[in-house]
Amino acid sequence: MRPSGRQAGQMRPIVIETGFSHHAEGSALIRVGGTEVLCTASVESRVPPFLRGKGSGWVTAEYGMLPRATHARGNREAARGKQSGRTQEIQRLIGRSLRAVTDLKALGEICITLDCDVLNADGGTRCASITGAWVALRLALGKLVANRVLPRIPLTGQVAAVSCGLTSAGAVLDLDYTEDSAALADTNFVLSADNRIVEIQATAEHAPFSEDAFNTLFTLARKGAGELFAAQLSAINTAEQPIT
Repeated sequence: MRPSGRQAGQMRPIVIETGFSHHAEGSALIRVGGTEVLCTASVESRVPPFLRGKGSGWVTAEYGMLPRATHARGNREAARGKQSGRTQEIQRLIGRSLRAVTDLKALGEICITLDCDVLNADGGTRCASITGAWVALRLALGKLVANRVLPRIPLTGQVAAVSCGLTSAGAVLDLDYTEDSAALADTNFVLSADNRIVEIQATAEHAPFSEDAFNTLFTLARKGAGELFAAQLSAINTAEQPIT
């Protein structure tokens, strides 16, 4: 039995609220169980120096946690004067994941920054960030099309992420903090809606695990990702419904 009482292949409740940020071109507050992340998309008519004059856009991300997102207060990284290695790794992962499904040439010389701020952390913050950031990005791109800045939405598909792990209860989907902290193996799957792989992070915490165990985790991840893709589309459809 899992600590939460969930079945092995059961996701936590997923809620994606759009329009939470009044000023960002796109925003999504994603809740996956007790994990809550505010994702905002900001559009700028400029690109990094290495892309200037090349007719290509850029999508990047920043990630952070509020001091009391966890059980004990964490110091603000700005106060320390530098980001932790974990923060840098996660925001690079988010950026890579979104660029994997963005047609940067079709975006033109526009930079979109996704800010992912963890309000409450209960496991899977990087996965929730990627999933919510895609919604914020899609909404921002929709506004660019509506304002005739772009002729079409330059996305090649959806991307979402979910964690899986080997625990004392066996292979399970969508680890919360209690499970993650005691897992025998921890994996994060970043997947596209057309059944392709963007990135997989897999770590044996105690002893190596088998290929069969990995395949079981991968099967669970595909199931969970399917639910996340549906939640993303539902949030987009609700946000872009015409007002009658």
